[in-house]
Amino acid sequence: MDSKLDGKKRLLHLNELEEFRLKSYDSARVYKEKTQLWHDKKIIPKGFAMGDKILLLNSKLKLFPRKPKSRWSGPFTVTMVNKFGYVEVENNKGDKFKVNMQRLNLYHEATIGGIKVQYLQSPAP
Repeated sequence: MDSKLDGKKRLLHLNELEEFRLKSYDSARVYKEKTQLWHDKKIIPKGFAMGDKILLLNSKLKLFPRKPKSRWSGPFTVTMVNKFGYVEVENNKGDKFKVNMQRLNLYHEATIGGIKVQYLQSPAP
């Protein structure tokens, strides 16, 4: 009689474990969906317009470069923006080529104007 009762307890315990496992899968799925929505809200889309100046990411891997160089080359000018994720750019020589939007960054030209320089003079004796 005890063995039948023990067997039923084991089956009940196994069923409880199975329910707990299914609930944990559901809660993990809900958590993943919530974090994905939160992450998607925080992403700022890159918007390029025709005539924008941009920098191009140089993704060639050099293991031991002799001189440290910037990973960005340019500036280039945007000539066409496609909705499928690529942009047609033009360099200073007039060569046009297509580039993936993920490799581009907006170029902000430095404007130096309105800066006053004050020279310090030594006091007269």
